[in-house]
Amino acid sequence: MTKVFPNATSFKEVDQPNQPLAIDHGGNLDGGPVVLTVWKKSLLFNCDGFTVFDAEGNLVFRVDNYMSGAKGEIVLMDASGKSLLTIRRKRLSIADNWLVFAGEEAVNPRFSVRKQVNFLNSRSLAQVSCLSCCDSGSPSSPCSSSSPKKKLVYEIEGSYKQRCCAVYDDKRRRVAEIKRKEAVGGLVFGLDVFRLIVLHEPGSRIESAVAMALVIVLEQMFGSSSYSPRALH
Repeated sequence: MTKVFPNATSFKEVDQPNQPLAIDHGGNLDGGPVVLTVWKKSLLFNCDGFTVFDAEGNLVFRVDNYMSGAKGEIVLMDASGKSLLTIRRKRLSIADNWLVFAGEEAVNPRFSVRKQVNFLNSRSLAQVSCLSCCDSGSPSSPCSSSSPKKKLVYEIEGSYKQRCCAVYDDKRRRVAEIKRKEAVGGLVFGLDVFRLIVLHEPGSRIESAVAMALVIVLEQMFGSSSYSPRALH
């Protein structure tokens, strides 16, 4: 872990329920961009997942999937182990389609992430639709109607395999980026360590937890993860 983030506190220190985080899950406290270091590795033995640090080296998000007992879902947690979002693959869909739920809920998904199969736009990787907001609402605002409508809110373009892609909102404003992590002190990082940059430009926004959930989905769609959850409804 020290090679990934020299300032990182130990796992035991950050894995406390009362440990304050440098940022909340919606963004930086000062409204600026949130720069996260993503490590495609679980801190727990015999697990496959992710470990995510903020700019100060504090643990922010974690994904710990026991490879010996796949449950057909991927849970994004905060540093204390609280479930933030659950990602499940949609069953019987024509294209690669994933659903993102709040917490550990199994009903009323917030987002649908569909792999792009349009060969006319080769840079497009996936499209994200909001399933819990109105046409006029924001992705983070629930719909007051009893019949929420599906709305395209984000599109992901670039190359995840090269860790070079961006997330755009429905008005083509860049709200997040995935980039290779720059070398530190002569140490060159591989593709298992990279940056997730959450941008907060005027009028555009994406929650940091949602951006990390999209990274998890991209890994399932385009990565070489050994964790392959079975499809759920």
